[in-house]
Amino acid sequence: MSINTPISNQSLHERRLAATPRGIGVMVSFFIDRALNAEVWDVEGRRYIDFAGGIAVLNTGHRHPKLVAAIEAQLARFTHTCYQVLPYENYVTLAERINALTPGKHAKKTAFFSSGAEAVENAVKIARASSGRPGIIAFSGGFHGRTMMASALTGKVVPYKVGFGPFPAEVYHLPFPMELHGVSVEDSINALHTLFKADVEAKRIAAIIIEPVQGEGGFYVAPPALMTALREECDEHGILLILDEVQTGFGRTGKLFAVEHYDVMPDIMVLAKSLAGGTTLSAVCGRAEVMDGPAPGGLGGTYAGNPLAIAAAHAVLDIIEEEGLIARANHLGEKLTVRLKAAQATVPALKEVRGLGSMIAAEFFEPNPRTGINEPSTEAVKRVQQAALEEGLILLSCGVYANAIRFLYPLTIEDEVFDEALDIIDRALAKA
Repeated sequence: MSINTPISNQSLHERRLAATPRGIGVMVSFFIDRALNAEVWDVEGRRYIDFAGGIAVLNTGHRHPKLVAAIEAQLARFTHTCYQVLPYENYVTLAERINALTPGKHAKKTAFFSSGAEAVENAVKIARASSGRPGIIAFSGGFHGRTMMASALTGKVVPYKVGFGPFPAEVYHLPFPMELHGVSVEDSINALHTLFKADVEAKRIAAIIIEPVQGEGGFYVAPPALMTALREECDEHGILLILDEVQTGFGRTGKLFAVEHYDVMPDIMVLAKSLAGGTTLSAVCGRAEVMDGPAPGGLGGTYAGNPLAIAAAHAVLDIIEEEGLIARANHLGEKLTVRLKAAQATVPALKEVRGLGSMIAAEFFEPNPRTGINEPSTEAVKRVQQAALEEGLILLSCGVYANAIRFLYPLTIEDEVFDEALDIIDRALAKA
């Protein structure tokens, strides 16, 4: 390609197809050039409002000035040492902050990694080492990452498991309560009891892992009765409870962590995404005696707890507190929910609006043209997404049936930009 050839979305699209594998799916046909808070501009200069947030990574927006300053300050000192070789204070200080901010007054310890999937993998390792048991129970519709163990835990086949098996053994799944789809808390707990009777004895289970609000699975909120029942089952059988807060953490649900919506204490929490504002950082935080299960050298990673990402995470925690983002998550989520529920009166396909704080989803059903029965509608979601995109608003789908839209705007979004997006959503919903 000549250096004089202008860069266009089409030329980059062609280069992408030639240079990168098809397995890396890309949602849009344009390429981003720059971004600020909730707005992005492509290489041809067109502006978009970002309601995807890097899939819940940007609660503090694109390029928050305090985050940029924190990274720049760290760049001037050092960029990498590998913490296990040459440790640094910022890692320890961040662990202390996470230990203090997560629920519970008990002694806790935190280890840092690079991605959500890596943190999930290490949470499983910690649970197995601590308990001396192999089995892990997860939920249908849950998403825990794309590595082999994380994929095994994930409760959605397409596209995350197709062609990749066999997966690690001793992984079991329970149905996640979804009232809209006829699955109750009682169904989930009965399935657990059946599992213990028919498939695996309870004393072989190291942990149960669950998202308090399913992310990729459709933003279904775990009912309090389910969380209480799981805690009771875990206590009865000596099983650890792992909460995957990769997508729910750091203000998204109107609490710093989604577990704060429940009267339940986890043994291990998995954190990532908005922890570090777009830099690569994840964490596993848990009871001190559980976290000390693995022997020295059993945990770590070359890039785990990278100093630039650690600096960014400190800035994120400061921003959340100083700018009142917990309260703002609730305020913005309420505005969006009111607008979506008002639209239900004129948009028959908009079946349900649900969520916590600013973790809101809209689910779509349409009559099957052959049977006339109302069914989950992927096509309605596609129509709404496309109509929004044509007006410059980026929306993500989710759900086992890909029939829900999730709204993942930065919590720092300006009021005028948020209101502009709400108006676009109104017009896009009319195309459902």
